[in-house]
Amino acid sequence: MELAIYNIKGEDTGRKAQLNDQVFAVDANEHAVYLDVKQYLANQRQGTHKSKERSEISGSTRKLHKQKGGGGARIGDINSPVLVGGGRVFGPRPRDYRFKLNKKLKALARRSALTYKAQDNQIIVVEDFNFEAPKTKEFVNFTKNLQLADKKVLLVLKDQNKNVYLSARNVPGAQIITASDVNTYSLLNNKAIILTEGSLEVINNL
Repeated sequence: MELAIYNIKGEDTGRKAQLNDQVFAVDANEHAVYLDVKQYLANQRQGTHKSKERSEISGSTRKLHKQKGGGGARIGDINSPVLVGGGRVFGPRPRDYRFKLNKKLKALARRSALTYKAQDNQIIVVEDFNFEAPKTKEFVNFTKNLQLADKKVLLVLKDQNKNVYLSARNVPGAQIITASDVNTYSLLNNKAIILTEGSLEVINNL
């Protein structure tokens, strides 16, 4: 598969970029994509949730009334979960939500996501570029030139670029990552994927 290469002004350079069919045209596996996205989101959870159970409530442990003969339901202490202010039954406890996936499965999920984006014509290749200084306006003009101003955009760079990162940091819907950090969730969570020539070389060999 070939795509036109654009410059920072959104102009066609007349050159073509070759997309590796083993990465951008695979037999997509939806379940692998599901598992990889599920793992990514699970890894974002802090797992610090906690509620107090019956034994942790501050209150008397005295039995409120005798077991029989009162005409009402039997009841224990004031910390009972059935009473207002009582403990919670089987409440959440701190836990780790992370789980492991096979590396080959994650690679398949990533390639499947790239294939989906290629099929939907949501991948754009641009020349390697840099900003002289961090300026949000420069990045906004860059997305406007590519007619992506109102879309969630993922810009993939070959290496870390401080000026480009700082220029895009305050732009709503813009995300900057390096080619080595490309993941299934980020690919699917953006409407357009902008690949620099340098990053495409890395991704073609993923």
